[in-house]
Amino acid sequence: MYFTKKLLFLFIFFGCFTIYAQERKGKEVLNIFTFEEVEELHQQTPKPILIFLYTDWCKICFGMKKTSFKNQEVIKLLNNNFYFIKLNAEEKKEITFLGKMFTYKPTGTNTGMHELAAELGTIKKTIRYPTTIILNTVFEIDAQLTGLYNTREMIDILTAYID
Repeated sequence: MYFTKKLLFLFIFFGCFTIYAQERKGKEVLNIFTFEEVEELHQQTPKPILIFLYTDWCKICFGMKKTSFKNQEVIKLLNNNFYFIKLNAEEKKEITFLGKMFTYKPTGTNTGMHELAAELGTIKKTIRYPTTIILNTVFEIDAQLTGLYNTREMIDILTAYID
């Protein structure tokens, strides 16, 4: 009797893991690139670039990362049609893009902004987080979308841009 209960428990226990593993296996993962990688890949396969400009303290940015960019339809649209880059506006490392070196510029004791974030995200002399930026295949800014975009809105934006 004890052996049967133990066997039943093990069967259920491992069965749950098997089901979970199969469920996870079918999910696509979002391909995230650096600016340097995109420049290299772009030479072989030109695609528009979608840049998600965020900060670590921005709750809306966090929400978009956890919802809009985790959605399987959004992931599929991004992976198939864009190069996706996440850029923390307060990133401290140097980034080389299009032959120019961009660096972090402090504005106070614990504040500052990366030059590339300012270059890509500034609209009418201000910057808001999050900002979703789309660069076309010749690296020109086609769109600067500020604020929260839920999954449905993101799908509509990506689909409209592709069409």
